[in-house]
Amino acid sequence: MEVWDIYNREKQRTGRTMVRDDWRMKEGDYHLSVLGVIMRPDGKFLITRRAEDKSWAPGWWEVSGGAAVAGEDSRDAVVREIREETGLDVSGCEGGFLFSYRRENPGDNYFVDVYRFQVDFEQEDVVLQEEEASGFMIADLGQIEAFGRQGIFLHYNSIKEAFAV
Repeated sequence: MEVWDIYNREKQRTGRTMVRDDWRMKEGDYHLSVLGVIMRPDGKFLITRRAEDKSWAPGWWEVSGGAAVAGEDSRDAVVREIREETGLDVSGCEGGFLFSYRRENPGDNYFVDVYRFQVDFEQEDVVLQEEEASGFMIADLGQIEAFGRQGIFLHYNSIKEAFAV
């Protein structure tokens, strides 16, 4: 059973935890998620296609990410999520934290820390986690913007500045 830390509005851990996907959070409680943009030296980006059996946005394009587990800091969470979802190790790569944003929804308030790492990789270096992704693309900014305009790139409007180079 995966457990997440609960944060307050100031993005400080409260000392309390919640079970993953238990969307009965109290007002003023938040959990922490991370997103990791992976950019190659040629300015192209690794994006993945969400598995078709996902309950939210199946088949949409996205960047790697997920929730920070209890006791895990944001950077460790994004490094773990990228490794699990793509097989790439960004722990020693150039780049890092870009910005954070907050979302408030009934029963599901969360912060998202957004990172960008520059990684010199080839297609054959990518090993997808099949439960998370059905495919991937090494995309240029124009392709990502087009998916964003079509409304099929998860979190696009919240993270589009992470693709600015």
